[in-house]
Amino acid sequence: MSSQKRFSRAYKEAKRISFNDDSKLVFFSDCHRGDNSFADDFANNKNVYFHALKHYYKEGFTYCELGDGTELWENIEFDTILRAHKNVFELLKAFYLEHRLHIVYGNHDMVLRDQSYVKKHIYTYFDHRTGKDLPLFPSIQFPEALVLAHEISKQEIFCVHGHQADFMNYVGWRINRFLVRILWKPLQIVGIADPTSPAKNYKELIKVERRTKKWIVNNNNLLTITGHTHRPRFPEPGDIAYFNDGSCVHPRSITGLEIERGNISLIKWDIATTNEGFLKIERVLLEGPTPLKDYITT
Repeated sequence: MSSQKRFSRAYKEAKRISFNDDSKLVFFSDCHRGDNSFADDFANNKNVYFHALKHYYKEGFTYCELGDGTELWENIEFDTILRAHKNVFELLKAFYLEHRLHIVYGNHDMVLRDQSYVKKHIYTYFDHRTGKDLPLFPSIQFPEALVLAHEISKQEIFCVHGHQADFMNYVGWRINRFLVRILWKPLQIVGIADPTSPAKNYKELIKVERRTKKWIVNNNNLLTITGHTHRPRFPEPGDIAYFNDGSCVHPRSITGLEIERGNISLIKWDIATTNEGFLKIERVLLEGPTPLKDYITT
């Protein structure tokens, strides 16, 4: 199956969600939450991410995670990741209980498409203090994609991880998982990059972006949000409507996309220094806000 057919299938089978100009949504991807070891890329930004997540929860946003949120290539057991970042999962659970959480799977958490795995490992967790299984995300499902449909304009937004454009990270993901788990995880500790990742292989990144844009053009320039490459993208109205929320494993910062009051924005959360010499976490607007309607193709 070609990348174009994989995108089309994901769009056809996507979870449909309605929204309007009062909706507030935030998109992150590629958190790669791991075991808090030296190989855990997320560990460097865990405080920045948690602060941002608390902000979005308090402000009434719906949280949409577009794949690779949990690092299930380097780590075999989900429970190890849960214990390492328990505060994050407790906050995600709060979103979930208020029906404000949507998570699609990517290549690094591809096992989440297996509902039997999800039921066994994600519905509940073992609490070592009480010795009992407690609810975590009961009955949760992880679709391959989301389609947001505006209640008035009927404009659609296609949200997907983006590994559909990457043969070895979609069809051959088990091979790549083996290489990462056995070979690249220990080498990552000493600074050797994983060549299977388009985020660390520029030639592969360009190929993925080109295939993604081709699908968008062939589908009436449908506004599409992906992750996977870790490279933020925010097109001007009239250009190919390919958005990328970046990642949560940039050096000392995380990037994402926000939709609020009918506008879309690219944002960054990072650590800044005040004039008094204190460190603080701040939200920085990188692009936008731009009206979503400006991307409607007539």
